[in-house]
Amino acid sequence: MDIVESLLRVALLGSSWVLWLLLALSVVSFAAMAERWVFFRRNRAGGEALRRSLSKALHEDDEDALSKALISNPSVEADVLRAALEWRRGGPEAFSDAVESEIGRARAQLERSMTLLGTLGNNAPFIGLFGTVLGVIEAFHHLSDGSGEAAMGNVMSGIAEALVATGVGIFVAIPAVVAYNVAQKKIADVENDVQALAKLVSAWLRAGGEPHARRAPARVREDVRGELALAEAE
Repeated sequence: MDIVESLLRVALLGSSWVLWLLLALSVVSFAAMAERWVFFRRNRAGGEALRRSLSKALHEDDEDALSKALISNPSVEADVLRAALEWRRGGPEAFSDAVESEIGRARAQLERSMTLLGTLGNNAPFIGLFGTVLGVIEAFHHLSDGSGEAAMGNVMSGIAEALVATGVGIFVAIPAVVAYNVAQKKIADVENDVQALAKLVSAWLRAGGEPHARRAPARVREDVRGELALAEAE
């Protein structure tokens, strides 16, 4: 019986503190959403610029331009490819393995705040429901302590406050769920972009022969073959 009375005293504190808690969580949630929006917007701009400069450098067989494009670009894709290219002497296979490893390392940066948004999206309605339960308990306590219109007024106000807690919980949860799903899509897009650009670099490495002794551009190779053919004819 003592534990019931102790819990009842806690419940009679009402749902106001739950509302303040939900308000604080909503501020944290919107701050996390804003940070993720800025991050993915900047990364998208950098990723598009990287795709253009990287394709141009590879088609022109310009290794200096390739390095410059990766160093000057602030996107996650550039960070992953720049680190993976340090293993290019091991061939395309070693480069691909390094890309997979670097994607795993970059995932922590991509998934920042995802746990927070996912947790709020799943649990904010339950926090609001908890506030509703507390409000109902408080309302019935007022009903048992009094009678008449005054008691009924306290009951009605308590129930109204309780329902507000449920509404606020849903209000916090819905944007968090939407932001979580959108961010997951953005993360998948970044990983797909990395894989696509990595395949392009792998093709470039294969076309260049041994990574530690890359062949000359196609025009030079054709000139060399022509000179060898003339020498054999003589």
